[in-house]
Amino acid sequence: MSNQEIPQETLLGNEAISDPVVEPGVGEHTDTLPSIEEQFRALELKAAEHHDAWLRAKAEGENIRRRAQEDISKAHKFAVERFAGELLAVKDSLEAALAVPEQTVDSFKAGVELTLKQLVAAFEKNALVEVNPAGEKFDPHKHQAIGMIDSEQEANTVVTVLQKGYLIAERTLRPALVMVAKPKS
Repeated sequence: MSNQEIPQETLLGNEAISDPVVEPGVGEHTDTLPSIEEQFRALELKAAEHHDAWLRAKAEGENIRRRAQEDISKAHKFAVERFAGELLAVKDSLEAALAVPEQTVDSFKAGVELTLKQLVAAFEKNALVEVNPAGEKFDPHKHQAIGMIDSEQEANTVVTVLQKGYLIAERTLRPALVMVAKPKS
């Protein structure tokens, strides 16, 4: 008989051991992998987590888009607010000039000149630049030719400015109306 087949009482003498010691891993099989049902539940939980995160991200994206549209709408609506505030002083000056009962030509002219200075200051504060292209080369992006005339100037040069143009932030607001020199034949 081998040592494993001999009863423990015999090996230790006549002493009986009441609780046999069982070595781990011997006689018992422990399954370390979770069952398929447990794996499925874990995957379902993970999928639900990812779905929830996706829904939250989608909602956040829609909120950002909606807020951006509201900001753009407000910017369009109130973009002129600062400029309009500057123009109120010009309007007040014009009304005050008309309210004076008896005016002389000189006082009227002085009032108009002061009002024009206020208007020019409002334009400068708001990046509205006057374009007076007399003598410049014709530029179709900044000028609108009304006609061509014979002139001693170089061809396609602005000879006469009929109406000044304006730029706002380097962009043409209104092109200058001009007469251009004809090419010499």
